[in-house]
Amino acid sequence: MDGRPLYLEPRLEPRLRSLVAAHGTLHSLVDALGSPLHVVVPDQIAENLERFRSVYRSHRLSGQVFYAHKANRSSALLRRLAATDAGVDVASLGELQRALGAGFDAGRITATGPKNPEFLWLAARAGVTVSVDAVAELDQLAALVRKHALAPVRVLLRLSGFEAPGVKVLSRRSRFGTPVRELELLLEAVERHADAVDPAGVAFHLDTTSVAEKATALEGSLAALELCRSRGLRPRAVDVGGGFGVSYLAEREQWEAYTTALTAAVLGRRPPLTWGGHGYGLRDESGTLRGTLGLYPAHRSVAGAAYLDELLAQPAASLGGRPLASLLLEHLYDLHTEPGRALLDQCGLSLARVLEVRGEEADGPLLVRLAAKADDIALEDHGVLMDPVVVPRDGAGQDGGPVAVHLFGSLCLESDLITRRTVFLPRRPEPGDLLAFANTAGYAMDFHATRAQHQPAAGKVAAWQDGDAWRWCLDDQFWPITPARGAQ
Repeated sequence: MDGRPLYLEPRLEPRLRSLVAAHGTLHSLVDALGSPLHVVVPDQIAENLERFRSVYRSHRLSGQVFYAHKANRSSALLRRLAATDAGVDVASLGELQRALGAGFDAGRITATGPKNPEFLWLAARAGVTVSVDAVAELDQLAALVRKHALAPVRVLLRLSGFEAPGVKVLSRRSRFGTPVRELELLLEAVERHADAVDPAGVAFHLDTTSVAEKATALEGSLAALELCRSRGLRPRAVDVGGGFGVSYLAEREQWEAYTTALTAAVLGRRPPLTWGGHGYGLRDESGTLRGTLGLYPAHRSVAGAAYLDELLAQPAASLGGRPLASLLLEHLYDLHTEPGRALLDQCGLSLARVLEVRGEEADGPLLVRLAAKADDIALEDHGVLMDPVVVPRDGAGQDGGPVAVHLFGSLCLESDLITRRTVFLPRRPEPGDLLAFANTAGYAMDFHATRAQHQPAAGKVAAWQDGDAWRWCLDDQFWPITPARGAQ
């Protein structure tokens, strides 16, 4: 390979850094429970919640932080949040059942996403807030309420297709929500169903990292709330969804160096940096770079709660240029947020045992086979590039300097690649070592998990610090009172 190793070192905050350094504990867990194995850290999610809460306090805003449950199936993380003042956003019947069973009452649950009749009925019966995407969904919900003699259901009217005045800034197209230009039709439906629904506010969902697009949507939502009020309705909240992001890497310079080298490799100006010349969306057309880099911005200067803070500070051009937070406060609107990935930042890691290490070509990358499938550690399914940490079996490691490796899974498929890129490690891994993939709790643990070829999906445990030691239990055995009981 050319030049220095292109490391992409994970960002590790103190709690997760301590867990990664607990080599004996990690090996004991995998020895007992098998590889691959996910480890979640419930106390971290409570700390992340407090960071979001601090932004609310700094802007003197009321409202709720709803954890987007779809980002991780963990019972331990959900139950730990149930012991706080957080809410939970559920996107399926199963998630709603789990939230109710974890200790969340109806006032702390919102139901979003595509909904079947059973999901709508349980949401209405339990009395949770329902985010409706269209007139037809509102009609269906109202019919269920009347047929089963249920109390009126609080609803958020989810909107899309916002447009800023002046210089044209459009929020990107979304399959969720009613186009804001059709809000009048949605309000007419609300008025028809006044006996069955209580319009609590408006919401939006944008799959973007752009602060400008989200500011446009929030500004449009404030205008929509005023239209609701002009028709005699009394909306109380705006839900801005999620998408606050995570900074995965420790150093910006490493990210910039890697993406620059990847471009050169695609253009043939340096040896390939990926298996089979994969370009992550980039391609060479007669010496010209084409396509778009399809990767998550793995190092972000502003992410998570800081992203929310920046969004709230944006000026609303159509509303006098005042900060969005000031407008929310002035009208006494509640702010609802739905962080998933951001609330799960630093909340876990995934472990895989090294089974085989072999060379393919002289001076070429080593081929490393892991006791895991690509869908067990699905970082690349979400465009995240990040190095694993080598956890040596003997605790000491070996000399020899950095090596380039390709990481393969355990399926009998050419496509079972843990990562398509060449990964640089500070030393050669050996059979029996573990690779620890940090910060996988947000979507990368089990969102894509399968049991292909009769290979099991990864197990999951919850871990917490007890002084200088780490203790653990199976994920579904964790409750907020578990550490006090001294379970192991």
